Amino acid sequence: MTDSPSTTNVRAMVVNSFGGPDTLTAQEVRLKAPARGEVLVRLAVAGVNFVDTYMRRGLRTMPLPFTPGLEGAGVVEAVGPGVSNVRPGDRVAYAQQLGAYAEATLVPADSLIPLPDDMSFEDGAAFPLQGMTAHYLIHEYRKPREGDVVLIHAAAGGVGLLLVQWARHLGARVIGTVSTEEKAEAVRKAGAHDVILYTEQDFAEETLRLTDGHGADLIIDGVGASTFQGNLQAAALRGQIVIFGAASGPADPISPDVLMERSLSLSGGDLWHFMPTSDDMLSRANAVIEGIENGWLKPHISRVLPLAEAAEAHRLLGDRHTIGKVLLSTGN
Repeated sequence: MTDSPSTTNVRAMVVNSFGGPDTLTAQEVRLKAPARGEVLVRLAVAGVNFVDTYMRRGLRTMPLPFTPGLEGAGVVEAVGPGVSNVRPGDRVAYAQQLGAYAEATLVPADSLIPLPDDMSFEDGAAFPLQGMTAHYLIHEYRKPREGDVVLIHAAAGGVGLLLVQWARHLGARVIGTVSTEEKAEAVRKAGAHDVILYTEQDFAEETLRLTDGHGADLIIDGVGASTFQGNLQAAALRGQIVIFGAASGPADPISPDVLMERSLSLSGGDLWHFMPTSDDMLSRANAVIEGIENGWLKPHISRVLPLAEAAEAHRLLGDRHTIGKVLLSTGN
């Protein structure tokens, strides 16, 4: 059967059943022409995120089959009716739209982020989801002031390294937790004042020691179960703890009364709730782009793998063998 002009066949990595990395299989999928408000983006690079592994495993409800990937960068190939903010040939990135593990994908026009001409597609795919996450985590709860102590868990991850740079840029004293000396070195290079190897030290005790008993004014935690109880000990008087992920599993519940003992504030966050409109999204994205353009914020790209090696990318994330961001290149 031949394609009509209104359809496009592309290569994609598809999950047909929930399970391990090998459930990601290369398939040809058919994309319709962009509908009203939609844009067809020919992808150069897709970002890989830990949430992708949750979806692949079925930990987040997804209709099967599906193509993973929530962010990418490439060139607008076609636009649907009513689209006026971009046109074919524009260089763009996007986040929070499923289907990036593919040569091309359809996304809403209002989800697109214009890329500066001098920004690579690799950086364009590396910054949206993790960069905007770092932005809201730093700005929406307790924006660090000069001299504040900020404790960042999983500081060598994609979000973690961006958080380290942002908190340091704002004048905070930054402490990061990591699992290996290799990761510790990357976090130091990103600007952390101190790095704690949680595999060798009790991070709560070490945070208190490093701060002469003061503790952390802001704790940002995407790890969950293995760190949460320690956060309650490591937090400063009137400190703020922000949970935005559960890489080690969900944290055990606590009584709210525990927070009164040191007048702590506990919050949870999800990027989606902090960019309800296109203007909100673009404001955050442009703040990240500005930091990158000014040179004080640098996405750390760990690996760029071919699209067909998406399963290997998931293994690397699952085994925590990565520092910074993992990307998939389509070859476009």
